[in-house]
Amino acid sequence: MEKREDLRSILPYLGVVVEGSSLQWPSPVIEPLKAISRGPGHSGIQSGELLFLAISDLRHSLSLSSQRLSASASHGYALFFDELLSTVESTKWFAEVLPALANLLLLFPSLLEFHYRNADALIDGVQTGLRILNSQQSGIVFLSQESIGALLTCSFFCLFPTSNRDAKHLPMINFDHLFSCLYETNDEKMENKIKCIIHYFERICSHMPTGLVSFERKVLPLEDVALCVTYPKADSWSKSATPLCHFEVHRSGLIEDQSKEALEVDFANKYLGGGALRRGCVQEEIRFMINPELIAGMLFLPSMADNEAIKVVGPERFSNYTGYASSFRFAGDYVDKRDVDFIGRRKKKIIAIDALCGMRMRQYRLEYLLREINKAFCGFFYQSKCQQYQRLFKGDGPCGAQLDQGIQGSDSISRSNRSVGLQEAPYVSVGTNEGIHGDEQIGNSEEKGGPSLEHQYDVGVVTGNWGCGAFKGDPQIKTTIQWLAASQALRPFISYHRFGVEALKTLDEVKTSLGFFTWLLPSLSAPYGRPD
Repeated sequence: MEKREDLRSILPYLGVVVEGSSLQWPSPVIEPLKAISRGPGHSGIQSGELLFLAISDLRHSLSLSSQRLSASASHGYALFFDELLSTVESTKWFAEVLPALANLLLLFPSLLEFHYRNADALIDGVQTGLRILNSQQSGIVFLSQESIGALLTCSFFCLFPTSNRDAKHLPMINFDHLFSCLYETNDEKMENKIKCIIHYFERICSHMPTGLVSFERKVLPLEDVALCVTYPKADSWSKSATPLCHFEVHRSGLIEDQSKEALEVDFANKYLGGGALRRGCVQEEIRFMINPELIAGMLFLPSMADNEAIKVVGPERFSNYTGYASSFRFAGDYVDKRDVDFIGRRKKKIIAIDALCGMRMRQYRLEYLLREINKAFCGFFYQSKCQQYQRLFKGDGPCGAQLDQGIQGSDSISRSNRSVGLQEAPYVSVGTNEGIHGDEQIGNSEEKGGPSLEHQYDVGVVTGNWGCGAFKGDPQIKTTIQWLAASQALRPFISYHRFGVEALKTLDEVKTSLGFFTWLLPSLSAPYGRPD
């Protein structure tokens, strides 16, 4: 066990230790956890205040006392469990849920051992074990939902070491700041974020889910690598003759509520999760609250570079909600009825891509337009289609000819001045990527460029105003960039939710003509004057 490179990379961030050939909690931790697992009659924990004292004792047993928690965390735990929860809810939590979580922590080392014993055999030739997925290294980690439950329980008890996380550009993972922000702001949205997490724990303690979730770092190499799609330059985009994919516009509805099997875009921070475990409560943070298994990726995924994206497949949704930002409210249980794939993951695909922030007029410059379109392309591309992409970026080759055959209007998109309009849903076809659909077999040449396990070519993109809220991006530009990137990635459709943004009321009037990739990149600054 101790010889595994994947385990060695993550072990300093876990809290458990290697004893001989097995993983264990340090011995001073075990008896307190056993006491908590037997219920409040044995542990004496019947309040948030006493819970935090127990957390502090556990951290001392792990020699984590020098790694200070957020100053107001103790007050936050006490406020939530002793004042904000009803007496009935609090009594049930300490009598039933907390003991079950302690049992899950006791199982954590054996769950990790089982994980590593099976990681090498899960997919032939693909490394899937839990490890730090470093920047510029494409790779994938598979975790059982039970293991994720144990990891998030460690976060709740603040048992993860934090001293070296900043050096690795890893986001925060313990929940102390979440509870601290609750106390410091006395904000209803913080209370309701925590309610989502608490509801998740209640659900898994009553019935542990048995599926898998995968976390993948996708990379567009900056230099040529065999069997990889490299980071496209502006000239490559201008030469592309790829027809536009279907585009449908939704005036209402939410990305997470769509019914198609598609890539659902997470408007991400470069640090996965953004402010999910702090005060943040916009698109990404809300997604992490209603799908808490996403939080597990924050343990081992360092921040994204400009040529990277993060894809998560299979996270279960546990909560309903209403509102947004300050009006966010937990709205009860959600039963996720998504089918599972042949590996055991729910057919839910979330792609995290981070937009540039606060660029003002600079966002119209070629270098920043190129960065944004390549960021979206990194999230949307299939690694197994590398050779097709290479031909498409050259604007010639049999792949381009195949794409043009049998596509109504495709010639007019890529080779004439006839324009194509966007339509409000239900949508109107503006060209498809027919002729290249087929099943990818796991374990093929994808492995060398990053193990993209997507084996269906009918998976489109569901998105919205990426980078247009707090990041101040131009929604019309961001819409076009995502459409072009999805088309170049040979995605069959984009389903766009405009969330009432005024600038997109006439989205169905946008026109695209000769050389649509050329139209975007070299000439976009002209209508806006000279960028500052």
